[in-house]
Amino acid sequence: MGTLVSHYSIVGQAQWAEWRSESRPYSIGVEEEVMLLDPKRRWALAQRIDDVLEMLPAALAGYVSAETHQAAIELRTDPHESVGRAVAQLRWQRAELADALRRMGLAAAGAGMHPLALWSETEVTSASRYRLIRQTMRDLTTREPTFALHVHVGVPDPERAIDLYNRLRVHLPLLLALSGNSPFWRGRDAGFASTRTILFQAFPRTGMPRRYGSYAEWVEAVDLQLRVGALPEPTFLWWDVRPQPRFGTVEVRIMDAQSRVAETATLVALVQSIARLELEEGYVSEHASSLEEMLAENRFLAARDGVDARLIDPATESLRPIPEILDELLDAAQPHASALGCLDDFEQAATLLATPGAARQRAYSPSEEGLVRLVAGLGDLFTA
Repeated sequence: MGTLVSHYSIVGQAQWAEWRSESRPYSIGVEEEVMLLDPKRRWALAQRIDDVLEMLPAALAGYVSAETHQAAIELRTDPHESVGRAVAQLRWQRAELADALRRMGLAAAGAGMHPLALWSETEVTSASRYRLIRQTMRDLTTREPTFALHVHVGVPDPERAIDLYNRLRVHLPLLLALSGNSPFWRGRDAGFASTRTILFQAFPRTGMPRRYGSYAEWVEAVDLQLRVGALPEPTFLWWDVRPQPRFGTVEVRIMDAQSRVAETATLVALVQSIARLELEEGYVSEHASSLEEMLAENRFLAARDGVDARLIDPATESLRPIPEILDELLDAAQPHASALGCLDDFEQAATLLATPGAARQRAYSPSEEGLVRLVAGLGDLFTA
């Protein structure tokens, strides 16, 4: 009873933490950070978000927003109960954006990073939120832009949301390994499947967050930073996974943006199915979700090696290959994917394993000309 009283007293004081309990269980919302490109400038990043926002058709404009950098744009879907409907809307958004950009002589693509971008060419968006980020993050905001895939899962009860948040942390390295799509940095192979992950963690309040024992404990930890003015607002928590009270969701943020909609669909189906598996069955052990150093190391291994990574398994005290971990998870989550109606996309996880984005990018020559062709190819895949 003490925990319940503490929960309601804290939420009563912190209006930002009031949980949107009308969210539908396991509903899905997708956010994609997309790069803007200029084909006439050898497929360089186009620092033109302000111009693009003014030219978007009204039907699309409500689903689009600026990002920190002028060369980035975010697409976001409505909440949907099925992966299929969310992906259909995302496919429409990509097509509409590509058409609008074409009329401006521009293009778009999905990947964790632009392989040839330089920090010296980076421009920060003029909107007040991003001016504040520039003010507080200083020159960190002038690094090369990164592009991620975010997936929201509806959880009507905040305590169950914190339980899911804790459990999802164990799965984040696997999701990162499957999504790695940014091997190149400043025109060279950086040696990582997800260079985006390594660069983005230079920001504060990023990476693998710690475990919380209750929703009240999480609210108090965040609200302290808000009360003293260290944190401007809760959305400045850029963790790999975070509760989102205003939506009634848990948001998975660790994945690289994907080049094709089909790859995004598979990752969204995996997130939704894993969420149901965890809340209905409790697949991962409490012990595994409490090993903070192990989770942080697995995250690094996944960012470095992608689907070739071997992750720490505390149960067997061994390093286990990604295909083995994925096979076990797919077997456990398959009934949940079937119940959610996303089995077809879910079962395409084997394709991500066989032809990951980082490997497809590395099939291009690492020369400047080869990387220009790579970006042009990414542009072709955007609406494929």
